[in-house]
Amino acid sequence: MIKGFWGKKIGMTQVFSGNKAIPATVIDTACWFVTQVKTIETDGYSAVQVGRLRKRYERDSFDAQWLEKPKVYFGFVREIHADGIVEGVQKGQPANFSELFALGAAVDVRGITKGCGFQGVMKRHGFSGGGASHGSKTGRRPGSIGFIRTAGKVIKGKKMPGHMGVEQRVSENLEILKIEKDQNIVVVKGSVPGKAGSLVFVCNRVKA
Repeated sequence: MIKGFWGKKIGMTQVFSGNKAIPATVIDTACWFVTQVKTIETDGYSAVQVGRLRKRYERDSFDAQWLEKPKVYFGFVREIHADGIVEGVQKGQPANFSELFALGAAVDVRGITKGCGFQGVMKRHGFSGGGASHGSKTGRRPGSIGFIRTAGKVIKGKKMPGHMGVEQRVSENLEILKIEKDQNIVVVKGSVPGKAGSLVFVCNRVKA
């Protein structure tokens, strides 16, 4: 059995339950096809390689020439590791990810966070900053970075200004609120890392 599935984050919406509006994220799992099945005998491990068609080639029916030139037809090719032998999966078949998890299941969603460019310590690390009035010149500066050491060295890993975002993060224990099998759409509770249109990986939760 494969451990999860890849999808494209469409964006956020609301799901109404009674008198409550629950924030939710919509994930598109359409246009994924199996490009290769890896086994322990041939590759040393079990996995399923899947590819998502580029927008200009999106369709439901399979074309054999897709596998001959995968870089032309598939915009993304990813591997999904499996536990044990992969059965019932053939090269070229559509990947019906919407049938992998049940409604109400708790999952983890992994993605790449939005890029924020070069940021200071207050936005990047949540520093409180210095004085904000009466001529203070250290309003948004990090303050002393030297630590009490001979020669005033800066210790490794010191939180300083720099590039923020574009890092892999995981949103844990998100409930699946809705599954639209006809449209290959999965709706999970809460927010997930990444911008609209980015790839996310949905898998079984690790922490209870």
